[in-house]
Amino acid sequence: MALNKALVDAARQKIADAKTILVASHVGPDGDAICSTLGLGLALKAAGKDVQMVLSDGPGSGFEHLAGVETIQRKAQGAFDLVISVDCADQERLGTSIKTQPQVDVNIDHHVTNTMFGALNLVDIEAVAACAIVAEQLEGLGLAFSPEVVDALLTGMLTDTLGFRTSNMTAHALRIAADLLERGAHIQPLYERALLRRSYAAMRFWGAGLSKITMEPDGLLWTTLTVEDRKQAGYTSSDDAELINTLAATEGAKITMLFIEHQDKQTKVSWRSRGDYDVAAIASSFGGGGHRAASGASVAGSLDEVRAKVLAATHAVLAEDGS
Repeated sequence: MALNKALVDAARQKIADAKTILVASHVGPDGDAICSTLGLGLALKAAGKDVQMVLSDGPGSGFEHLAGVETIQRKAQGAFDLVISVDCADQERLGTSIKTQPQVDVNIDHHVTNTMFGALNLVDIEAVAACAIVAEQLEGLGLAFSPEVVDALLTGMLTDTLGFRTSNMTAHALRIAADLLERGAHIQPLYERALLRRSYAAMRFWGAGLSKITMEPDGLLWTTLTVEDRKQAGYTSSDDAELINTLAATEGAKITMLFIEHQDKQTKVSWRSRGDYDVAAIASSFGGGGHRAASGASVAGSLDEVRAKVLAATHAVLAEDGS
């Protein structure tokens, strides 16, 4: 779906007029959130803007090789002429780090559950990643590519499509990726770092989740990661080390779920499906969102409380299909 040129032109003017710009994405950021924040932020800096890139939970592990990732902050500081969100379906999921900002001026996203919360909404639900939208519209926004920007944007596309193999992949998306390659993106090392390589601590963290894996008779597969699991593994990031995507490859699993316990009685829930079930609708009922085949939510409550009610809701979806 092509974005309205008038919207892109209006966003370009806002960027041209701004001196201080905040770029932020959702809590518990995945590769697309991290890399769209980084890619756009670096391009804005190269254009002479005073830029803060903010992720409430930090950039996580596995992206240290990308230039500039160390400049991403956990909390916005000061006032801004322009606030841009990327890869975020609703304003609440931007987290507490930007609560002081009066509004989001430009909302760049590809989730079908996006609430259109920005003053300008550059939302393309057919795009495979927010990084794909940024890559396609960068020059239209008055910004330029650089080696650091193309590596970040291609990494985000790789992670959100699991290496160009998700069901929403299109010829158009491959052309965007090809353009990034022609501009100098290094696909082989980026692919290996993003999708193949894991730290020793991450593998130990995976082991904790894999040891508790449960397959229900209706095809619901799930497991948990606790605060203690994270501590024992020595895994310091707040994410799941991409375990959910490995779990989703399990033979016979219709819907795959991962419950991740956090401090202060918050539980992150991730869903994956083969596309036959709309897990975005389930996630939305718990205040989350995402895509039909991949969604998430942060739910208040203890791990046991959240697991019980979310499993019941997901079982109900499977039961409706089987009835």
